[in-house]
Amino acid sequence: MDEGFSGPTRPVGRGRKAQAAVRAATLAELLDRGYAELTVEGVAQRAGVHKTTVYRRWKDRASLVVDALAEHFATDIPTPDTGAVESDLQALARALAHSMTGPVGRAVQTAMHSDAGRLPEIAEARRRVFADRFRRAEPVITRAIERGELPAETDPVEVLKTLAAPIYFRLLVSADPIDEGTADQAVRITLAAARAGALTRSSPDRSGPRTTDPA
Repeated sequence: MDEGFSGPTRPVGRGRKAQAAVRAATLAELLDRGYAELTVEGVAQRAGVHKTTVYRRWKDRASLVVDALAEHFATDIPTPDTGAVESDLQALARALAHSMTGPVGRAVQTAMHSDAGRLPEIAEARRRVFADRFRRAEPVITRAIERGELPAETDPVEVLKTLAAPIYFRLLVSADPIDEGTADQAVRITLAAARAGALTRSSPDRSGPRTTDPA
């Protein structure tokens, strides 16, 4: 396991330091035990805090896992701003491929999918994690539309889902290798579809991003 997710720590008190310790402990427990066996008590013990400290910020196991994963992926897959849609999407796709093939990404995918059949709350947790990732990356597409690189009615969420789809297919279905070439091909496919007008909003009054789990 990654050294950053090992072992119980000394008491860390409250505030940002405690929050960071709890998030790290949550990922470690998820990797070690899977979602089904993860408990708030176990996370608290591993983080070196009292469980009341955890419940003060996170109401339950699902919200704790969602927050830890969202923060992890936000760091692992930052939102680029290179000034051009192609290089922005390339940076996003390569970061996604790197994150999903790393130890945390693979272990999280295994845990979230192996437990999914018996824990309906996992579907909601996945939906919320993907919603956060779409929200963070959506400015990439918005800026491209403003620069005239993509049609005005392009749907940012559809673009991001199309970008991620080839990577997740290899990760979860075909087990083919995932590398920068995979990411770059995903960019070419996505740009071709978007520029052809195939990834437009289905309704002009769509009020927010759809968060369908691409897996």
